[in-house]
Amino acid sequence: MSNMKAPLPQCAAMVRVQNILSGKWKITILWYIAEYEVQRFGELRRRLGDITQSTLTKQLRELEQDGFISRYIYQEVPPKVEYSLTDLGKSFIPILRDIKKWSDTHLM
Repeated sequence: MSNMKAPLPQCAAMVRVQNILSGKWKITILWYIAEYEVQRFGELRRRLGDITQSTLTKQLRELEQDGFISRYIYQEVPPKVEYSLTDLGKSFIPILRDIKKWSDTHLM
């Protein structure tokens, strides 16, 4: 039997968001895609710096599965893939901007 307690019902929405956006890179990935509208894999990796290819791939796949980003594959050689925000992802950006503003005010 676990000592873990289920979250309070009023916290369920926060737990859902936390489960989707948990991970060291997801919020930063969303921020860069929002700032530059469309990002290619290599561009994201350069901007993020210290991230492995496999970690970036995993985070992008999860964000795509959760409906925050879309992936467009160009049929060319070498393959070209671009990532952009979906409507759901775009709806989250004002929240990220508020978090950034709060951070700039209180955590700098």
